[in-house]
Formats: sequence, structure tokens, C-alpha cells
Amino acid sequence: MPTARKWIVALTWILALPTAACRSAPPPRAGNQATSDTAFASMQQRGQMVMGVDQYASRHVFEDLPDGGRIVLEVDSGSDTAGIARIREHMHAIAADFAQGDFSKPFMVHHEQVPGTDVMTARRDLITYEETDRPRGGEVRIRTTDSAAVAAVHAFLTFQRSAHHAAAHEMP
Repeated sequence: MPTARKWIVALTWILALPTAACRSAPPPRAGNQATSDTAFASMQQRGQMVMGVDQYASRHVFEDLPDGGRIVLEVDSGSDTAGIARIREHMHAIAADFAQGDFSKPFMVHHEQVPGTDVMTARRDLITYEETDRPRGGEVRIRTTDSAAVAAVHAFLTFQRSAHHAAAHEMP
């Protein structure tokens, strides 16, 4: 699919989100946190729509490594076999998408251009994405020997870590 068409599809999908059936988010906390909590809950709902995974019943890890990094997504409960299958399917899909320079899924989740993706797209031939199934989900390992690509991967992972309130290190 040509890039312009992917963006049109992504934007059309995003505009349809308010009418889509989503899991109810927890109510925002009182005080100054209300706006950011509402934004986080909205991002979590979009994440559930894009990934097919309950964002409140799963955990993300975005870890910087010297040659790139890794993304881990796992369900909280090992007994959620349907969630595990959806995660694995999603991780296979993003590994394939990212290898083609397609970062429309992170754009759909975050409603903004995610830092690092422009360089990761431009240098996609210098980056590899390897998906691995884990007992409770999946992992995408990102590798490159190109210093500009490593910096872009780290910018991407840093943004994701912050946006998802996610861990940066090994999960049990």
C-alpha cells in the first residue's frame, strides 16, 4: 500500500475512534492530574483498538540496548490465552510493518508523529526487527549497527516508555 494511502487509512481510522466500542477507562483522578489522566486513558483505549489487547491487563517494556532495543508486551495473567495470542499476532505484525518503514500503528495509538520514526523509516534497510514469542506474550528485538538508527530507536523507545508509563528493564 503506498505511503499516502496508509496515512489516509490511518487518519480515517482515527476519526472513527470516538464512535468505536472501547473498554471503559478508569475515571480521571481529581486535581491537576485529570487532564493527563484523561489523555492517558484515551491513549490506552486507542492502544486496545490498534493492538487488540486490554492495555490495563498487560504490560509493556521498552528497553534501550547498545545496538537498538526491544519492545516486550505481555499479559498480566498467564491464563489469558486469548490475550497472549493477540499479543503475539500484534508483535508479528509490528515487526513486519516496522521493517517496511510503516509506523502507522504507533501514530494511531498516540495521535502524533512518534520521535525517531522518520529516521527509522529512512534507514529501514539498516535495521532488523525480530519477533519472539514469550510465555505471556511477545517481544520485538530491534538491531542496527548504524549510529543514527540506534539514536532514532532510542528516541522511539524513550517516547513509548514515557507515554505508556512503562518499564525499561527486564520483566520476570
